[in-house]
Amino acid sequence: MMRKSHYFRIADLDITIVFEESKINDISLLPSFSVFERNETATGNPLFTLTVDDNLQPAKEKELIRKFDTGNGDTLVYRLPDGGYQYIIKNIYDQPCCLLRSNKDFSQCTCALNGTKGMRAFGLNDALMLTFAFRGCYYDALLVHASCVCHNGYAYPFIAKSGTGKSTHSSLWLEHIEDTELMNDDNPIIRIIDGIPYLYGSPWSGKTPCYKDIKAPLGAVTRIDRAPANSIERLRPVQAFASILPSCSSMKWDNTIYNNICNIITRLIETVPVFTIHCLPDKEAAVVCHDGIAR
Repeated sequence: MMRKSHYFRIADLDITIVFEESKINDISLLPSFSVFERNETATGNPLFTLTVDDNLQPAKEKELIRKFDTGNGDTLVYRLPDGGYQYIIKNIYDQPCCLLRSNKDFSQCTCALNGTKGMRAFGLNDALMLTFAFRGCYYDALLVHASCVCHNGYAYPFIAKSGTGKSTHSSLWLEHIEDTELMNDDNPIIRIIDGIPYLYGSPWSGKTPCYKDIKAPLGAVTRIDRAPANSIERLRPVQAFASILPSCSSMKWDNTIYNNICNIITRLIETVPVFTIHCLPDKEAAVVCHDGIAR
């Protein structure tokens, strides 16, 4: 067996994944990536290269930055002496699935996987999602925790805290609003190109298998707020910024990455309206939202 390189294009950005010789690790760990795979890089200059190598060992010198719960398990973040990072990605059973090490700007990363095939697939997917989020912000791309539909050619992401009803609201649009398609149900990508914000499908869609290589101009961003009656309001810039930021994957402890993400959000709210829909999980909520935000 030999090392094997695979090439993908996600949000019009090229990434390369290299599998070092292994009897366990291969592209079958990433079924959601198949629609994004290409025969070669379009530019020869990938957004990042991630190498899967189980020989990688944890760094001896490191500083624990924080431990956070992703909802699927804990992730430990360490800063390395050279300015890079090390992550330990665990699942909900507190089992370590992936050791990820990156350089400072996440353009070069290596990971070692652990456990069953399911654990390895989980760890590798999370490592790729983290890397894309933190490297993408250098290219005006945001990985957003949202459920998103496309309607009449425009993308409409719905953001909210987990469990609030993002997927439910998307499903109401799919059921009651004509010409609506689900683009992604958990982690779409917003990218600003030549001043225009677009939303892209991604290989990361939570529990809903919706992995589409699709792109649409962003129509509006809408925050879901459960309420006893249905109403909608457009947010002022400060409110809009405060609504979007918690839905974006970010690293407050890294000034460059955090400032990049804040700058992208600022430019986003200058060009796209942001709303809050106070709503019930019913047909009227979809109609009220559509009438308030659709172009």
